[in-house]
Amino acid sequence: MEASERIDERIAELGDWRGELIARLRALVRAGKQHPITVLFPMVTTIDELRAARALLAEAATEVGSPSGDLPPGFEVGAMAEVPGFALHARAAAALVDLLSIGTNDLTQYTLAAERGNADVAALADSLDPSVLHLIAEVANAATSRARVAVCGEMAATPAAAVLLVGLGVRELSMTPRAIPAIKDAIRSTSANKAKQLAALALHRDSAASVRALLSDLE
Repeated sequence: MEASERIDERIAELGDWRGELIARLRALVRAGKQHPITVLFPMVTTIDELRAARALLAEAATEVGSPSGDLPPGFEVGAMAEVPGFALHARAAAALVDLLSIGTNDLTQYTLAAERGNADVAALADSLDPSVLHLIAEVANAATSRARVAVCGEMAATPAAAVLLVGLGVRELSMTPRAIPAIKDAIRSTSANKAKQLAALALHRDSAASVRALLSDLE
């Protein structure tokens, strides 16, 4: 099956939601003509889903008068990397977007089969688990001169974990305002080489507890 046929299938699967999605995308493109905008497509599972989303965005742009579906200057397109399978396809995804944003909360729950908010498995949902770190590294390594990598989620607001993320190759962190001073202090107090060394060691640990012990000297 050709890529175009697979994209058409993904769009067809939207059913009645297609019209609503197109309407929202048209509104975003119109707003993008006046202000810089970044659109993040959430919970992407496959590359074909991302291609379908981009095709719909181009269609919306054409409908509001953009030639050939071109997006306004300063309009950025991104995708959330929060599904393990999609994270493993980050290199292909990076060619299609300006930004890959890693949602560590969801990525952790799907990687470790630990539903968020379920007290029975809450202890398993630890973003410092090496399996989660490997996926973050996979996405960070996929960054190109065109696509940048960011992290949002509770992990980014923890000083030692933020240093670890920098070592893994992440260059943008999203957090609550009150967490910013501590994060800035932690990153400024650690050299880039030390952060990379820390990340390399963490990737070779076999548990979240072991990674946490490695980070304890930074706290």
